[in-house]
Amino acid sequence: MTDSTLEYYRVNAEAFSKATVGVDFSEMANRFLELLPPGAAILDLGCGSGRDSLYFLKRGFRVTAADGSPEMCRIASRNTGLQVRTLLFGNLDYENEFDGIWACASLLHLPAEKLGPVFGKAERALRPRGLMYASFKYGTFSGMRNGRFFTDFTARSFKSLLAEHSGMIIEDSWISGDARPDRKDEKWLNLLMRKV
Repeated sequence: MTDSTLEYYRVNAEAFSKATVGVDFSEMANRFLELLPPGAAILDLGCGSGRDSLYFLKRGFRVTAADGSPEMCRIASRNTGLQVRTLLFGNLDYENEFDGIWACASLLHLPAEKLGPVFGKAERALRPRGLMYASFKYGTFSGMRNGRFFTDFTARSFKSLLAEHSGMIIEDSWISGDARPDRKDEKWLNLLMRKV
């Protein structure tokens, strides 16, 4: 993440958590979980408040949670009971460890030139036939927005980036509205990728 984005989460961690921890994201999460074996090992990469980690734990999955913001890690640990790892995306260092990686609205804070290599590292972190979910704001914008850096994608632009940096294939992609009631007009690109 950029320094300004990390600073945003340092200053706004509690407010961000309160705004997102109660958002119902079960439809997307279930789409992901249905494709994993029972009790699968999941990395929640950019876990934020820990909302989704807790959802996975309650359904019997083994969860490793990580976030680039130390302040968000403390909040996620409090919310989930997990020891949440402070980890910048570019330092992802697992190998053949997870059945699934969940990156919900997190990797979008990286510029495209840094994002590509992260998908290569994510592929290494997955076991054979492992699954990865990622979501990005839908569009072509790249830059600062409301105090944070964002890289938006269309299905075509994301497919090009993934093909350049990873052997994962896109198994499914779809556009959705924002799950927060006050942002229904915002569009998101959702992606399910498979390690082959």
